Amino acid sequence: MDLLSIEHQQQIKSNLRIAIIGQSNFAADVLELILERSKFQVVGVFTIPDKGSREDVLATTAASHNIPVFKFASWRRKGVPLPEVLEQYRSVKAELNVLPFCSQFIPMEVIDGARLGSICYHPSILPRHRGASAISWTLIEGDEVAGFSIFWADDGLDTGPLLLQRQTNLEPTDTLDTIYKRFLYPEGVKAMGLAVDMVADGTAPKIVQTEVGATYDPAMFKVENQQLCLAQSAVGIFNFVRGLDSVPGAVATVVLDDGTEEQVRFFGAHLYSAGPVKDGKALKLKGLAKPAWVHEGGLLIEGTDGAFVNVRRIKRGTKMINASDWFKQAEHQPITDFSEDELAKKVQLASIWQAILKAPIEGATDFFAAGAGSMDVVRLVEEVKDAFDVPLENENVFMAPVFDEFFDQLVRNLRQGSGGAGGKQVEYKGFQLKANKRDIRVPTQLFINGEFVDAEKNRVLDIVNPTDETVLCEVACASTNDVDKAVQAAHKAFFGSWKQVSARQRGQLMLKLADLMEQYKEDLATIESVDSGAVYTLALKTHIGMSIDAWRYFAGWCDKIQGNTIPVNPARPNNVLTFTRKEPIGVCGLVTPWNYPLMMLSWKMAACIAAGNTCLIKPAQTCPLTALKFAELSVLAGFPPGVINVLPGKGSDAGQAVADHPLVRKLGFTGSTPIGKHIMKSCADSNLKKCSLELGGKSPLVIFADCDLDKAVKHGMSSVFFNKGENCIAAGRLFVEDRIHDEFVRRVLKDLRSMTIGDPLNRSTAHGPQNHKAHMDKLIEYCERGVAEGAKLVYGGCRVPNMKGYFFTPTVFTDVEDNMFIAQEESFGPIMIISKFNGSDVDSVMTRANRSEYGLASGVFTKDISKALSFADRIEAGTVFVNVYNKTDVAAPFGGFKQSGFGKDLGQEALNEYLKTKCVTIEY
Repeated sequence: MDLLSIEHQQQIKSNLRIAIIGQSNFAADVLELILERSKFQVVGVFTIPDKGSREDVLATTAASHNIPVFKFASWRRKGVPLPEVLEQYRSVKAELNVLPFCSQFIPMEVIDGARLGSICYHPSILPRHRGASAISWTLIEGDEVAGFSIFWADDGLDTGPLLLQRQTNLEPTDTLDTIYKRFLYPEGVKAMGLAVDMVADGTAPKIVQTEVGATYDPAMFKVENQQLCLAQSAVGIFNFVRGLDSVPGAVATVVLDDGTEEQVRFFGAHLYSAGPVKDGKALKLKGLAKPAWVHEGGLLIEGTDGAFVNVRRIKRGTKMINASDWFKQAEHQPITDFSEDELAKKVQLASIWQAILKAPIEGATDFFAAGAGSMDVVRLVEEVKDAFDVPLENENVFMAPVFDEFFDQLVRNLRQGSGGAGGKQVEYKGFQLKANKRDIRVPTQLFINGEFVDAEKNRVLDIVNPTDETVLCEVACASTNDVDKAVQAAHKAFFGSWKQVSARQRGQLMLKLADLMEQYKEDLATIESVDSGAVYTLALKTHIGMSIDAWRYFAGWCDKIQGNTIPVNPARPNNVLTFTRKEPIGVCGLVTPWNYPLMMLSWKMAACIAAGNTCLIKPAQTCPLTALKFAELSVLAGFPPGVINVLPGKGSDAGQAVADHPLVRKLGFTGSTPIGKHIMKSCADSNLKKCSLELGGKSPLVIFADCDLDKAVKHGMSSVFFNKGENCIAAGRLFVEDRIHDEFVRRVLKDLRSMTIGDPLNRSTAHGPQNHKAHMDKLIEYCERGVAEGAKLVYGGCRVPNMKGYFFTPTVFTDVEDNMFIAQEESFGPIMIISKFNGSDVDSVMTRANRSEYGLASGVFTKDISKALSFADRIEAGTVFVNVYNKTDVAAPFGGFKQSGFGKDLGQEALNEYLKTKCVTIEY
């Protein structure tokens, strides 16, 4: 090369005059990339005219860089170039034409008008799939690879010499949208920049295209070419649908029951191999020999080869719906009660829409009818995510293309993330509880999938007020089929809406729920008191107060659940990365007792929800009302339907159905040991579901003579009579050193004689009624057996005389021998069992304390720290109290040993009951 040629080439490199011809975000990004190279000069941008007031983004981008913009509706008429167009093009004196994406026919006078020619981008591996719909046909034809070509334009249709090509493997999950977004767009922009560099450097090749394997494919913007042929294999149907997903959609025709036809479009197809569908409903499609089936996962279509393809979404007119909802009515009413902050966000959203559509925005503005395309969808999604910090996908735009619908959807997401009511009013059948100077509406139906519904066959339970033995109300009684509906709802939510809620949003929902529980704590405490007999002051502080604490505590854990990286031996010469993931189990069943109705619900459910699970709970059949009121609050907090389900019912029916259900993967149970054993067997027999059991207790409390006796008496009383003795960790047996035994008993009896027994709503009441009649009757039998075996009944042992309601007198037995029934078995009532021991034989009292098959809790009172620590070391119990009793906290793990069960409620350890650990190993 002579010196003159070298100088000329360097001049081209440093001052190449480029014209951009085309449209769209893709062309705008190519323009931006070329402008980053200071050695090039973009002398003009040629694009399409405005659509109304909406300018193409290429024109907007060029104008922002002060580049001349020319907008032509057409470059030629009847095949002849328009002179005025040619004149304007020639005025910029371009040396290279760059056509990133162009929908117009460009005359050869322009193509050849630049000294270095014209380079074009085409989204296929030429010579295959020439034509305007190359990406669609790459998918429709089932190609294994996709790619793009940059070629030198000539007078043929995508036939010019090749400059460069790039390709990628097509994935089974790829659609027109995904392959464009993940490869054709980003890599195409980069390749266009590289191609311009190669032209400027004089290194751009011109490789003549072969005609071997060349194809010319029909344009898919014509409606007649969008018709889906159903008389083909499942793979063929699948490829056609994904080739037109998400624009314009594959056209099919539904034949309605009255014989009329409705044209629809299919989106979101995948090959289906999961076996027969449950509860499918037939839908007739024109051209399909067999009926399609609408099911919970979409629309199932059988190909001519007997294989199946499933379609997830269907467009009816301008409205996109889930295919599974074809036969359903609208699931929710539009939101009308917008807050001032939400209305401000509506103005902000309208400005985003207006910036994209370049047109005024009204409530009925349809995003696509206003001219938006697929890249506008991407832009809208990204801008809304940035502006409002909500999870959003392209699909959301297609499901709600009208502005008011889209804003409604946005508000629901925002309320769900921050714990709003989602605009939904909670409707239910219930009764009006007038008590404690309050007027409280209480639900009485089952709570399934976010709604209150009647039980199968309208079955009901009588709910009795234990204070006066009157029937409070009738509550729906769940059947096995009702349980199945709740499980199906929880299963769908777990794999659907609940997965879209981030860990931090989950915590926000839980905090909102806790705030609502606090807002309504007096109502909840009143319901709990009337329904279960709990003394109101205790219900307010402990039953409700600790429930609120549990939700707030576990809300803080939501975004702190994490796995670990583990150093393992590498596979030389490669390396190995091993890490663990903590994942939610899935649908969890919870069965809770009647002693602390809302607190037991909260202890288990808060950990379950924090871990990311969905759940259904069967509360105790005698007192389910706070659980149902809680369900109402969960809707107000914004929990998605199906995440929480509440099913009052009988243990033999609903409880057993929860334990047996194959989709329930974890069961948390609190109750008696015999029922716990049965539950554990059912968990094994059904699907080997994980279970945690908090069962019976016979907790020993050892009181040494060197204790603070005043404190020992106070806490000894509380250890037995707290919550009427209906307390899992109640001290089932007291061992009192002989030197202080009589004085201890004397003081206990003195305090009992002054204990106020009566209406639990009365603020002065210290002891309320037992939960239900059957339990009170068992306590009477328990005492009769103690007397019969020779224990000394020194106080109580009977129903409170002359008082309506299930009131049982606080009871004290002394001289209890180890072999007696009352020394071995739990009463679960206000019955103090006292045995003596000699302080010189600590080993013996430890043996006696551990002789029980139970191991839930224990306690010791002594001023000798060595003695206390020795007790804590030797006692076989999950909880040990030293110089205190009943001191539980939501941050401290709670659970027993031996036949008191296994697994923990509360504390960080409780999360492990609702998580599974996955180990991932990667070699690289």
